[in-house]
Amino acid sequence: MITATNISKRFGDLEVLKQINMEVDTGKVIVIIGPSGSGKTTLLRCLNLLEQPESGSLTIDTQTIDFRDKISKHNIRNFRRLSGMVFQTYNLFPHFTAIENVMEGPVIVQKVKKTEARQKAEGILAKVGLKEKADTYPYQLSGGQQQRVGIARAMAIDPKVMLFDEPTSALDPELIGEVLQVMKQLAEEGRTMVVVTHEMNFAKEVADEVIFMDEGAVVERGTPFEVFEQPKEERTKRFLNLLKE
Repeated sequence: MITATNISKRFGDLEVLKQINMEVDTGKVIVIIGPSGSGKTTLLRCLNLLEQPESGSLTIDTQTIDFRDKISKHNIRNFRRLSGMVFQTYNLFPHFTAIENVMEGPVIVQKVKKTEARQKAEGILAKVGLKEKADTYPYQLSGGQQQRVGIARAMAIDPKVMLFDEPTSALDPELIGEVLQVMKQLAEEGRTMVVVTHEMNFAKEVADEVIFMDEGAVVERGTPFEVFEQPKEERTKRFLNLLKE
């Protein structure tokens, strides 16, 4: 589903991604962990072309972009439609109700009729446990509910892959579980997902592969058992030990 080859990204003199290679098979869940500033979020944003790498290539489904070539805005728009992004902050339109937020992508991007988009949005909101909140505005929702609307909005465009950028980091501890439960449900349904998170229990339970990043590079990768219980690299061991303290 996803092949990232030699992805490199700089911000000025700072090299934030160093020749990243990654493959994600259809229906698999990849969890990326690592310390702050390790390049996790930048990698995720490159997969969605919110950031454009200086070099390398990226394939999602049947579409490939080579970053050595000039890329048109049309190509970027088409490529972004392949993935649904869920951000740290909910980024909901405050003047739209929950269901209007979910309808926005299908109506504006996919040119779906509003009646059809509303019917579809109602089904997705029910799936994330918010059927009764369809006509509620974001300010009337808890943080966990807003993030579930964010997930529903990403799902509404039928993406090939779901990208999650620390989706629980802005939530109070008691609200984290409801968002993780929705993500687990998506994983069980066979959704292709790439998740940046600090929730290690989620990674252990749900991931097919865990990638540990530090200083813009992939340090270690493997199954949750291999990375968490039998890490090979000293940098991985130090990171995991700090989490236990």
